[in-house]
Amino acid sequence: MTGMGVEVGAQAARSRALAVLRIRSRALAVALLPAAAAVVLIAGGTTGHISGGHWGVTRWIVTGVAVVVLFCAAGIALFVARARPAVSPTVQIAEDSAPDLYRMVRDLADRLDVPAPSAIALTPDCDSWLEDRTHRAQSPPAAESGDDTEGIRSLAGPRHGRLPVAPVLVIGSPFLWWMRVGELRAVLAPVVAGTGPSAHPDIAAARRFVRGLDAAVAVAAEPARGPLARTVLAGVGWVTRLLLRSCRGHAAEMERGVAAAAAERAQAVDYGVRIVAQEQVGLAYAGWDRLLTRVALPAWRMGRWPSRLDAGVVAALTELSRRDRLAEGFTSRLGERPACDLLEEPGVVDEAASLLAARLFHGGPAECGPDWAPVGWQEYPDEVVDRTWRTDAARLHRVLDAQGVHVTTNPTTRDVDGPTLSRVLDHLTVTAADTNAAPAAPGGGRPERTGAAGPAADPADPTEPAADSTEAREHHDDEHEQHHHEGEDGDDGDRGGVGNGDGDEGTLGTERTATLAAGLSAELAREEAAAPVRGGGTEQTGPDRTLWDDGMLPLFPLQPPRSGREILADHVTAMICCAAMDTAGAIPGLDWLDGPTLLINGERAADLTPRVLTLIEDGDPTPLRSWLHHSGIRPEKPVRLV
Repeated sequence: MTGMGVEVGAQAARSRALAVLRIRSRALAVALLPAAAAVVLIAGGTTGHISGGHWGVTRWIVTGVAVVVLFCAAGIALFVARARPAVSPTVQIAEDSAPDLYRMVRDLADRLDVPAPSAIALTPDCDSWLEDRTHRAQSPPAAESGDDTEGIRSLAGPRHGRLPVAPVLVIGSPFLWWMRVGELRAVLAPVVAGTGPSAHPDIAAARRFVRGLDAAVAVAAEPARGPLARTVLAGVGWVTRLLLRSCRGHAAEMERGVAAAAAERAQAVDYGVRIVAQEQVGLAYAGWDRLLTRVALPAWRMGRWPSRLDAGVVAALTELSRRDRLAEGFTSRLGERPACDLLEEPGVVDEAASLLAARLFHGGPAECGPDWAPVGWQEYPDEVVDRTWRTDAARLHRVLDAQGVHVTTNPTTRDVDGPTLSRVLDHLTVTAADTNAAPAAPGGGRPERTGAAGPAADPADPTEPAADSTEAREHHDDEHEQHHHEGEDGDDGDRGGVGNGDGDEGTLGTERTATLAAGLSAELAREEAAAPVRGGGTEQTGPDRTLWDDGMLPLFPLQPPRSGREILADHVTAMICCAAMDTAGAIPGLDWLDGPTLLINGERAADLTPRVLTLIEDGDPTPLRSWLHHSGIRPEKPVRLV
């Protein structure tokens, strides 16, 4: 039954491939039609069968049109042939650096009775696929390929001239570190089985044609310099887009047929293990996404890139299995042999994949430098978390200075030298004068609270709330707990305790708060504009060299731009963390699932998120001041900033 399913899928793929090739043949026939008419007219005139009247003029017109059409067709064909298809950015793995991995893939191909992939590469993503790299620009001669193609030659056998046509096996690097060897083999079985249909000449030719059209469309869409070049590229782009639209449906069905044939063929290899391994695929994806957005992104913003991201996935998923009762069975797998043991130097490969991840997801440089250095997990709290908080706090006070905010607005507090948290709290606090001045802040500020809630409590007393507003405040805090609680203690991780907001700019407490948020956003924009353009360095060569340049990076941004409300919450939280470290003995920490975190007396600071949001949205500092008092943090003391 499996053999019948494989044959049906392969036949469907071949029939669709022939349909794509027929479209190519029709395009060629259309290009040759004027030439054929010209040949008929010229032959008829020579033999005397078509002569006299206007046939002479018609013959010259048709001949001229034929020459122009042939010239344009030849130009478009050359353009499509020379257009370089897109290649996924990967880290190439040579066989001498992973002999066990190549041996496992070769044995798997033998069991599936399909050709072995021509090479193995890793990508910083939770996915695996086969990639065709047979274009001449992506397949250097064997004599010039150097060490990077040792694995290709040894896996595919001795070759002469250019590299073989077999596709490259691309494996997600998180899979190697989280999965066990048996699980990785089961997950790769359907992927490796795809080399069988890919070796069919019709399918390979159809794929080359579609990839060439896709690359030509991309090149034609690039901005041209001169009007003549724009005109030519517009014509070429129109023709290639027309052909690509004609092939799109058949190409999609062809790939579905190839996938169906590969899946049916892989049924006979580790089918039971594959069912269990698919659960690990989803878990690895969740852990990888969490690690990038919560842990790696803050480091990248500080000019540091974690050099062991794949090892961090294991730590993050182990922590998840400890917290989540649904993941209790996953820790028992850790006693089996991990797939990263198939590499000779897993640390070197992990570092290369981590640098590539920083380049793809953040747009970092291709090489290390003074402003782009690796950081280990042991140094992460001091080099990333501490620096991030102090940098944000310093930016917050620079903006306050630029807006003319005094060191303190509380007449009962003596001025001190240096930045303090009290300065921020007093500036964001809504006083009775603020509520009487305007019902709402410009730009969508929240209206003043009236009725039983009354005015805000006096900020001079950090512990005593207003008696007539206790019920309203508790209700408001409950709302914040419900909407902003995230993770184990409400930490967002990316900002040391502030959860991701909804981006609503209409929830800032006063005009002063909105002005401060706008000032921080503008200051961040100026710093980003003044920062040197990242991405110099030498690109890798060989089959893994890619088309994307620095202007296209990052290819996959992790998060949308933050709103002014989120930026203000980040900076206020950073200032609180700095005050906690300098006055209460707190230390920066790293949580594998939530990222940067504040440790007070060895425990994570809890419930900070709703209190910060209450301050910036309602101008009410009482919950936050109560939390500071309970934690032993003195807001009136100056802190050390970057």
